[in-house]
Amino acid sequence: MRASRPYGRVLTARFFWSAGFQPFSWNIEPHVALQQTVEQTVTGLGYDLVEIERSAGGLLRITIDWPWQPGQVEERFITVEDCEAVTRQLQYALEVDGVDYRRLEVSSPGIDRPLRNEADFQRYVGALVDVTLKAPIGAGAEGVAANRKKFRGTLERLDGAAADGRAQWRLVWRDEPAAKPGQRVSRKRTEAPLQALDFALEELREARLAPVVDFKGRRPGASPEAA
Repeated sequence: MRASRPYGRVLTARFFWSAGFQPFSWNIEPHVALQQTVEQTVTGLGYDLVEIERSAGGLLRITIDWPWQPGQVEERFITVEDCEAVTRQLQYALEVDGVDYRRLEVSSPGIDRPLRNEADFQRYVGALVDVTLKAPIGAGAEGVAANRKKFRGTLERLDGAAADGRAQWRLVWRDEPAAKPGQRVSRKRTEAPLQALDFALEELREARLAPVVDFKGRRPGASPEAA
């Protein structure tokens, strides 16, 4: 399973394009069919499907990005023109397949981009990430509540599988107490110990980039040691 431990010791801006209103009926399209139609259309145009969201009001929101390959250094960013092109093609594909929706919105990933698969995790090693576990961390986690499921920390990839043979990823963080407004933090204050959580992707309910805006030009998701 996973393990939380003091890190020093191992115990075990967003672009979008919104289409106009479309005829809407109350027939419910199966999620699998919708997923297939959208994914085939988006990937057929050379983009990567990040997320599909559907609201009760008939809004269908599609998030796209450029595909990423290991070793890729330069990031490509989605533009308004990209969103417009995908919107036009999706409108046609959804009409052909008889998908019900009232309004279609195609956008680029935001600062809280979801991480869905191993390639996403590999892409954002070193970034600050929010993860939610399917099950609580459990008893035996030193300094961590047994019922805790949510963690924010720097993402690392383990060189080898953990003792359970499954965990391949690690989250590193400090549980620093939040400073009160106007409170000055003493430089002599003892830092909270680093904690680490080892996990496998199948243990996660959700994972997203932490929505932190960097105004100092420092690399997003810098290690807690560098903060």
